[in-house]
Amino acid sequence: MRTPRTIAVVAHQKKTLGGGLDELRRRLTDADIDDLLWYEVPKSKKAPKAVREALSSKADRLIVWGGDGIVQRSLDVVARSGKKVPVGIIPAGTGNLLATNLGIPADLPAAVDIALSDHAASIDLGKFEGEYFGVMAGVGFDGAMISEADRDLKDRLGKLAYVWAGVRHVNGAPATATIKIDGTTWFSDEASCILIGNVGKITGGIRAFDDAKPDDGWLDVGVATAQGAWQWARALGTMAVGRSDHSPFVRTTRARRVDVKLKSKMEYELDGGARTKTKSFSAKVAPGAVKICVPREPSPSA
Repeated sequence: MRTPRTIAVVAHQKKTLGGGLDELRRRLTDADIDDLLWYEVPKSKKAPKAVREALSSKADRLIVWGGDGIVQRSLDVVARSGKKVPVGIIPAGTGNLLATNLGIPADLPAAVDIALSDHAASIDLGKFEGEYFGVMAGVGFDGAMISEADRDLKDRLGKLAYVWAGVRHVNGAPATATIKIDGTTWFSDEASCILIGNVGKITGGIRAFDDAKPDDGWLDVGVATAQGAWQWARALGTMAVGRSDHSPFVRTTRARRVDVKLKSKMEYELDGGARTKTKSFSAKVAPGAVKICVPREPSPSA
């Protein structure tokens, strides 16, 4: 006898893909499920309450519609709950970084098929000051760039919002930072950007961490010392055509725990979502924290 299936959808109302939420609802209604729980939210910040309700309703699967912001906030709730409910991602956002790194295409029929399949992988998450993230945490140039590329700007310019915001911040003053990797001091100098990644590709499709995998039990850490447009152009150019750690302005390593102290407060971001300024923080890996529905064979874009 077939086990009854309850599917919960948490959707960002302002995001779109294919025929939109109407098409998503039709495709799920046509699928072999028993109960469809439907939650629409006007912004990512409203997602956690809906996810908690879905989990308390004993959903067999959670499907998240939107970009990296709502995905991050949803995975944070799932990880905190300790429930291994498989999560399907429908990449309807601007960057869709986690979906891209996992090989989930920005194609509604294909993404729905993956979200409803029985192929779910255990994926690591990073935990930054108690909040889980799937893609990256960034401080300095990256955090300021994300903050500048606000919701209205991303709605109008899409991915170009990050480029525009980035150009405005390449001449920003670097911060003096001390970084400890698993308890040992690894870096103590001026840094224009500090990245902690769970996957390889970051904002703009740049491969910041060449060897990163979301299921290897490690976080990848990168420090950029580039200052000014010329040095940033050289650093990004090296990333585009080769390994990021071949740039003289980039230093990388791997860690299970990262502790950072800054001389002054700086903005930080989690998975493309701006957060408040901070002067010190810690991050650690949470191995196999969630289960995410992924393709059986990675797509060429992954």
